[in-house]
Amino acid sequence: MKRIGVTGHRSIPGEALGHVESGLRAVLAGRDGPLEALSSLADGADQLFAVIALEYGADLTAVIPSHDYEDAFDDAGALDRYRGLRSRAAQEVRMDFAHSTDEAYYAAGTYIADSCDRLVAVWDGRPARGHGGTAEIVAYARTLGKPVTVIWREGVVRD
Repeated sequence: MKRIGVTGHRSIPGEALGHVESGLRAVLAGRDGPLEALSSLADGADQLFAVIALEYGADLTAVIPSHDYEDAFDDAGALDRYRGLRSRAAQEVRMDFAHSTDEAYYAAGTYIADSCDRLVAVWDGRPARGHGGTAEIVAYARTLGKPVTVIWREGVVRD
């Protein structure tokens, strides 16, 4: 079974969203045999990846950073989507952190990078805004020699 993991921004500007969605579809459609998709199901890239992966028949593995992860969702819609995707996951891996901290996010991101055959990064190429951010997980995956596919619309900057 091929395993594709995701890391990416929680905020995807509207002018990049269509490009990101098309890029994720291209990665997930271009495969042979069964697929496992690994995602922390955060708002933004993680949820979009998970939705598309499920559309393509992938088994979803939810990688939950902490025991209180649901408290980290500021948006009720994102929390509802998280709960819906989590209920559709074939399996769940929970990091052993009580609270959603940067260390918990880093642990979840490195778990995904360690566990996948390919990492998809919805990333604007800029430095991480905190420990466990997209840039840091991309750098970690590259040190492991994992193939990383970066998807972003050139010229678009996040807020």
